[in-house]
Amino acid sequence: MDQQQQIAIVQQMRQHNSGNDQSLQPSLTYDVTVKEYMIPTSAGETRVLVYVPNRKKNEQPLTWPVFFNMHGGGFVLGQADGDDPWCRLIADRASCLVVNIDYKLAPEHKFPTAVHECYDVVKWMHANADQFSGNAAMFAIGGHSAGGNLAASVCLLNRERGNEFPVLLQIIDYAVLDLATEPGDKPDFLEAIPAHVARTFNAMYLSKPEDASNPLASPVLAESLSNLPEALIITAERDSLAQEARTYAAKLEADGVKVTYKEYTGAAHGFTHHGDIETAEDAWYLMSDKLRDVFSRTEV
Repeated sequence: MDQQQQIAIVQQMRQHNSGNDQSLQPSLTYDVTVKEYMIPTSAGETRVLVYVPNRKKNEQPLTWPVFFNMHGGGFVLGQADGDDPWCRLIADRASCLVVNIDYKLAPEHKFPTAVHECYDVVKWMHANADQFSGNAAMFAIGGHSAGGNLAASVCLLNRERGNEFPVLLQIIDYAVLDLATEPGDKPDFLEAIPAHVARTFNAMYLSKPEDASNPLASPVLAESLSNLPEALIITAERDSLAQEARTYAAKLEADGVKVTYKEYTGAAHGFTHHGDIETAEDAWYLMSDKLRDVFSRTEV
């Protein structure tokens, strides 16, 4: 299948998904201000949504810690707006800025476009944090499903480039971390992403099959995970991707990285956006509480 055929198929998928959004909504309303910006990156201009908690003057920090969020969708579906209600929750509960990245999608923009694009957003914010009253020394990065892959990859790329910006925490939420293993060979559950769908997404994301072995596409294959940021890793028990995230958590710990790991019993892939609201909110509260904890441990 050539790229034009891939684009035609994925456009149909996007059109179908746009009319079938039954995503969960938080049970509470969070008081934040949201503004849209366009940031220059290697992929062109990248749209981001920036969330700022509304606080009384005497409750505002001089500068806000910053969390970068990347949505899921198999690298080919979704947009930043799908995470909007949850970015509001994180901004309010963790008392931080949230930069929600609307990265470019495959197959129009194949690997490693999104990795470098997200990296460029973080680097640009590091250089321009004062424009947003952001603290350039207090960054965290995270994502969900494909977005979790991008979060891990940005951390690896940052280490490779000599840590051009600080990352205090990486949040990897039911992420795909191994594109090299045939999806049909991964654990299978009734609720899991069908192997043929995962296979199609991988083919659309990767420029060539051998890219699957690149650690920026499959972070679990990195030779070393030492000197990476502290990690919060969340998995769903009935998810074909859970095992690779467990492996990644174990490899991080073996290489001296502090890891907080939680698996949600009985949960399926995407449970933070679809399914049981109590389970979903427990995970979002865990993410925001962990961010608040990590930011509070860091000297301003």
